[in-house]
Amino acid sequence: MSGSAEAAPFELGGGRAPRLRGEALGSGPPIVLLHGVTATRRYVVHGSKTLSRAGWRLVSYDARAHGESDPAPGGGGYGYGELRSDLARVLEAQAPGKPLLCGHSMGCHTAASYALEHPGGLAGVVLIGPVSLGLPPSEDRLAYWDRLADGLERGGVEGFMRAYERELEVAGEWREVVWRITTDRMRLHRHPAALAQAMRELARSLPFDGLAELEALELPALVVASHDQADPPHPRAVAEAWAERLPQAELTGEAPGESPLAWQGGRLSREIAAWLERIGLSPGDREA
Repeated sequence: MSGSAEAAPFELGGGRAPRLRGEALGSGPPIVLLHGVTATRRYVVHGSKTLSRAGWRLVSYDARAHGESDPAPGGGGYGYGELRSDLARVLEAQAPGKPLLCGHSMGCHTAASYALEHPGGLAGVVLIGPVSLGLPPSEDRLAYWDRLADGLERGGVEGFMRAYERELEVAGEWREVVWRITTDRMRLHRHPAALAQAMRELARSLPFDGLAELEALELPALVVASHDQADPPHPRAVAEAWAERLPQAELTGEAPGESPLAWQGGRLSREIAAWLERIGLSPGDREA
């Protein structure tokens, strides 16, 4: 089975929830892609069509206040409760049945949080670059996100990048790559003031209450780790801790010195496809 060549855009209505904009590629059973904070739907498999060509339907959308999606309506927020509600809307409209969830960073946390509430409603989860241990963040961590949010509010993309540069701890050989990727993605957001608020609220929101909760998640899980030299915001030790707690987890990642697997859309997609085969999930064996 092969996926369609072009993505079909979709839009989910507003009202008491923000209008979400996304796209679907392919015609098989769904894999829903969830991006990280300050990213957009482009930044999960990075445009790779490998999975859609293998027979899966890739559904991706911009989280509230990110990319092309609207901010939260008056009185609404940006914590993981709201992100779970938005994901539920997307699943109902675009991914019925038992989809797979594939999320990076904030999207990884959203996927795990949703899976804990709906363990029987999913076929599996791909968890890329987890950061949270399910514990309240330190004051230093909150101050970090507040400085980035302040930079965005006061100076737009340039203000954010000035604040980001002061915080950047990436090893020298990766610094230019990280700078370029971050600058490119920050230019894609329609609502920077709302994004700044989302950054503040997400820093103070927990996807679950402690890593022990993950032990109850009886789902096939692929945890994707990065080495800290190139990607210190997503500590490898956290990914390893998640994989140890999840009952059906497999841990993968790049070799030391390589570009993070999370940044390589084609290779990441092939790793996901191989894992799906190992756990016995084939698009030809499932209803679309």
